[in-house]
Amino acid sequence: MNDPQSILKSTFGYDDFRNGQREIIDRVLSGKRSLGIMPTGGGKSICYQIPAIMFSGLTLVISPLISLMKDQVDSLNELNIPATFINSTLEYHDLEERMRYIESGAVKLLYAAPEKIENPDFYSWLTQLPIDLLAIDEAHVLSSWGHDFRPSYLNIIEPLNQLPSNPAWLALTATATNQVQEDLMSILNVKDENVIKTGFARNNLSLKVERGVDKFSYVLNYVKSHENESGIIYAGRRKDVDKLYDFLKDRGINVGKYHAGLSDEERHDQQEAFLFDKVDVIIATNAFGMGINKTNVRYVLHFTIPGTIENYYQEVGRAGRDGLPAEAVLLYTPADLRLHMFFIEQSEADDSYKQSLNVKLRKMNQYAKTEKCLMQFILNYFGENTTQVCGHCSNCLDNREVTDVTSDAQKILSCVVRMKQNYGKKTISRVLAGKDDVANDWRNFGQLPTFGLLKDWTLKSINEFIDFLVANGFLNMTNGLYPILKLTETGASALRGHTIIGRKNVVIPERRNSIVSDGSFDEGLFEELRKLRLNIAHAQDLPPFVIFSDKSLKDMSQKLPATDNEFLQVNGVGNAKLERYGTRFMDVIKEYQVNKSSTAKS
Repeated sequence: MNDPQSILKSTFGYDDFRNGQREIIDRVLSGKRSLGIMPTGGGKSICYQIPAIMFSGLTLVISPLISLMKDQVDSLNELNIPATFINSTLEYHDLEERMRYIESGAVKLLYAAPEKIENPDFYSWLTQLPIDLLAIDEAHVLSSWGHDFRPSYLNIIEPLNQLPSNPAWLALTATATNQVQEDLMSILNVKDENVIKTGFARNNLSLKVERGVDKFSYVLNYVKSHENESGIIYAGRRKDVDKLYDFLKDRGINVGKYHAGLSDEERHDQQEAFLFDKVDVIIATNAFGMGINKTNVRYVLHFTIPGTIENYYQEVGRAGRDGLPAEAVLLYTPADLRLHMFFIEQSEADDSYKQSLNVKLRKMNQYAKTEKCLMQFILNYFGENTTQVCGHCSNCLDNREVTDVTSDAQKILSCVVRMKQNYGKKTISRVLAGKDDVANDWRNFGQLPTFGLLKDWTLKSINEFIDFLVANGFLNMTNGLYPILKLTETGASALRGHTIIGRKNVVIPERRNSIVSDGSFDEGLFEELRKLRLNIAHAQDLPPFVIFSDKSLKDMSQKLPATDNEFLQVNGVGNAKLERYGTRFMDVIKEYQVNKSSTAKS
């Protein structure tokens, strides 16, 4: 087959390409160096897997995510696409056997860790292979502006450029700001016209921020109300993971945990239990989840705030990879920020890198405090200057009454201007509060008309109000070790009385009991199909999502296929899946309908 559309349907079981996929595939097939920037769950893998099928030689996929390799290889082999991986988990004899197998030409896709490229013997072996396509996954690790920069990975670019087969190149990432994009274009020699950005919006993902809640009670109630749904809970420290794990386990929750304090074997067992649906929810530090291809994660809770928006969006992107509705909830307390600031100061990084981390942390704090659309805030951060709101985040759905706080805001904005926009939040707060230590020093702040205008407020309240004004675009905070507050155009308009500033009170929004259920499919049949999927997965020692995604099971529960042709119309069902599983799943559907009919008659 030499038609990407035919391969998409017959092999992967999808009728249509997602946004950007076909454009990237066409560039790869024409041999152009390309960069694809797509959100997590946006379908990046197909962009190199379809060309790999079409090329006569080998596709080499460079990925820093060892855990992802096995999932990807298992999924490809289920589709009758020959694939394998080489990384540090292999024993010597397994490595030798795989290398001979690859040399035979029987493999279409080879996944390898970047560290292998730096090995002279392995690289020498690679130069003998007919490599037609080189795909670099998680490409943001190459950029010093990225949130997960790994300088050693830059060492592999020149050797890869020297591969004698002169393969096509494709780099892929889900988290690239404009700075990261420009950096990657330079490092990888990609031209502007070969950069495909599909946008970072995830329309099936509902973003929520909960402020001022009892975290343990919230998590317990949330997990109980989403019983039998897979979820990830991220916590900042190992002791937070252990404490929350014990708390939930003692209350009967089927829970696992993952952090660096566990042994390699324990981490592997916990990860496998989650992948194989043996536990419903896993509590983890951010070491967990990189490369986890589990498609049926319905929610991600952040028990503590991440340090960057890049990390946050990548982590929440692990929910809803099957395209069905998913939720991401951030539980916010200011104390979490102090923990991040401590870690930044204690790190051995140079001052400029610490400064960049502090800037990213402030942006993350603004996200947690904004009253704008949360998805819009993230899109703007990644350079998409959209005014469109998502309509389903906690801010968009927030129907609380708005209090006019223009007068108090003007006091703060005026103070920033009268202090010549040359001071930070701490000093401005103390001037507004009328503190003696700033009244009579050499700067004579006590003489300002704005001195003591908020003397009845606590410093904490003033600081929170300033954060609100920054998060909502009335003030801007400069970068640098000592950030300074500046008035924005919107803030200037409000100061002149041309813009009204409204603020909402803190309440706990309502939660839905079921994320996926929408009344459009038979949930009883869906559960029966899940049981069959689980039995097959255990028998084959594969994660259930490799057999079929939740989206495929939901589609079966709607379409009720009874013939091979009807089964092929199910989302995610190609010829290989039909041949392997069609009869068993259609038998369960038929039996369920007969039993349901008999029950209805009686």
